[in-house]
Amino acid sequence: MKFSHEWIEKNPWLLIALVTLVVSVGGAVEIVPLFFQKSTTEPVAGLKPYSPLRLAGRDIYTREGCYNCHSQMIRPFRAETERYGHYSVAGEFVYDRPFQWGSKRTGPDLARVGGRYSDEWHRIHLDNPRHVVPESNMPNYPWLAKTKLVPEEIIPKMNALRRLGVPYTEDEVKAAPDELVGKTEQDALIAYLQGLGTLIKARR
Repeated sequence: MKFSHEWIEKNPWLLIALVTLVVSVGGAVEIVPLFFQKSTTEPVAGLKPYSPLRLAGRDIYTREGCYNCHSQMIRPFRAETERYGHYSVAGEFVYDRPFQWGSKRTGPDLARVGGRYSDEWHRIHLDNPRHVVPESNMPNYPWLAKTKLVPEEIIPKMNALRRLGVPYTEDEVKAAPDELVGKTEQDALIAYLQGLGTLIKARR
């Protein structure tokens, strides 16, 4: 007797169930092993959790939707590594919750932007990107320079990350607000950007 898919294709609920099963099994087979590979679960040598100021900056980066236009994933292709630098390595991002890899590039990739420009350049760029890149279509973010951080808000964020496995100590969490006193959201975002990719660049 010749097997035919016709009876499956004519039964939509059975088709949905079988497709779900196949996708689930296929996904599990590809994804689950990654959790047990050291290259994807262990930090690269020298990697440390974000400082309180950089952690606050990363949250502002996420809140403002910077990931919608800027990826942080340099693929291992010559065209990308020559433009942006060393390709992205999973071990760089083990403390990121959530990670910011992405693939959308309305603006340039930021995986290796740390140290490429001065803090003052970033301040001007965030206030009005066209002052440094005339053709830029990036929006202005002038309020970041006027908005002060609330130091106490960093404590629950760091405690949440501790529960997820980021190795902050109790003393580091208690001392964290002191680092944010008098700092603006712009200070925090610049600190975050200035640290991106610097570890890999230093090791090359």
